[in-house]
Amino acid sequence: MASRLHLNVFVPATGHHEASWRLPGTTPERVDDVHYYREIAQTAERGRFDSIFLADVPAVGRHADRVAQSSFEPLTLLSALALVTEHIGLIGTASTTYTEPYNLARQFASLDHISGGRAGWNIVTSWSSAAAHNFGFDGRLGHTDRYERATEYLEVATALWDSWEDDAVVVDRERGIYADTDKVHRIDHAGAHFLVRGPLNAARSPQGHPVLVQAGSSVEGRAFAARFAEAIFTAQVDLGDAQDFYRDVKAQAAAFGRDPGTVKILPGLSPIIGSTEAEARRIEQELTDLSIPEVGLAHLSSRFDDVDLSGFPLDGPVPLHALPRPEDVQGAQSRSRVIFDMVEREPGLTLRGLLHRLAGARGHGTIVGTPEQVADRIVTWFEAGAADGFNIMPPYLPGSFDAFVDHVVPILQSRGVFRTEYESTTLRDHYGLPRPAARRSSPVPVS
Repeated sequence: MASRLHLNVFVPATGHHEASWRLPGTTPERVDDVHYYREIAQTAERGRFDSIFLADVPAVGRHADRVAQSSFEPLTLLSALALVTEHIGLIGTASTTYTEPYNLARQFASLDHISGGRAGWNIVTSWSSAAAHNFGFDGRLGHTDRYERATEYLEVATALWDSWEDDAVVVDRERGIYADTDKVHRIDHAGAHFLVRGPLNAARSPQGHPVLVQAGSSVEGRAFAARFAEAIFTAQVDLGDAQDFYRDVKAQAAAFGRDPGTVKILPGLSPIIGSTEAEARRIEQELTDLSIPEVGLAHLSSRFDDVDLSGFPLDGPVPLHALPRPEDVQGAQSRSRVIFDMVEREPGLTLRGLLHRLAGARGHGTIVGTPEQVADRIVTWFEAGAADGFNIMPPYLPGSFDAFVDHVVPILQSRGVFRTEYESTTLRDHYGLPRPAARRSSPVPVS
């Protein structure tokens, strides 16, 4: 399966375009309706997608009056979706900065059991300052501090998932023994951030560990991903840059002693699809016309540590001089780099033009065209060593995702790069990933 393309769908409330909720055919009144997400998940499963992916920011977003927002917590929603799907992977975002590893390890083990082995964890360090104020912080932690905490967090979580050996549960009714406690181990972790005795109070789950997903592309983010991640959601808009990122992360993974083939690189791609290119351009223009500049400015500001951009003319040049350099950003460092590079490649780009570019996918790749053109873009990047697949970001829901599943997926299948049927039921198997062997952090059994 080395040549098999992977596809995930990244599902926000009404779509990735910030004006999607204003587009006729979307249903913003349903963003708190679990059946709405069930329908999207079942569409993804019909399209033989590897997974559905839910992001999370534990705070009310900017301009709550101007942007449709869902209130669902990802793991709660994914547990509900597990019961109405059979094959689709279920990837949820959870923060290493604002949660504790024992609770989170337990939650993902539970989701993996509930779904029969379809759980994935998108690991984030949470750069949002709004989220920091909801968890007793005066402001967000620094970039380096967040990654140091995240590294120890992963060590604790994986040790907890491994605290039960695979054959610890014996269910011996005759002897009255449910579990062999010699095979259930404390982890006895004592580190700079966490003190956790263990073991987890849940038997080892079907996948051993949930699939580990990460989205950082900064220097520290790449190193973290190369060490831990099994799938990497990245933002790339240029083929050459994507190839460089792909080679770099795979090489770093090899340096950590990992098989680079077990690290899947999945750039975001937001496709606007029409039966003709003209129709797709019309939809793009309609979304652009519905955009609200104040919303775009707030989003852009958040990528650069909340720099105030309200005083700059929209039809003037992008004020790069007023922005911190990406390497100095303490929040969204990798995304600020994507934006900086975009502007430097197009020196005539206005601030309004940049907002329009970012409105649809916030720095991820976009394409506007026919199903054949979208498929061509996907196959070109896949075959050029720029991606192992894509994190599809529908600009509006459900219409643009329906179009992708009904018209783009069949082309990819006919070209032999994407599955026509599921061969298995676990997310690890969809990705071609091995099941991790249980490793003991401590020889001390729970008894």
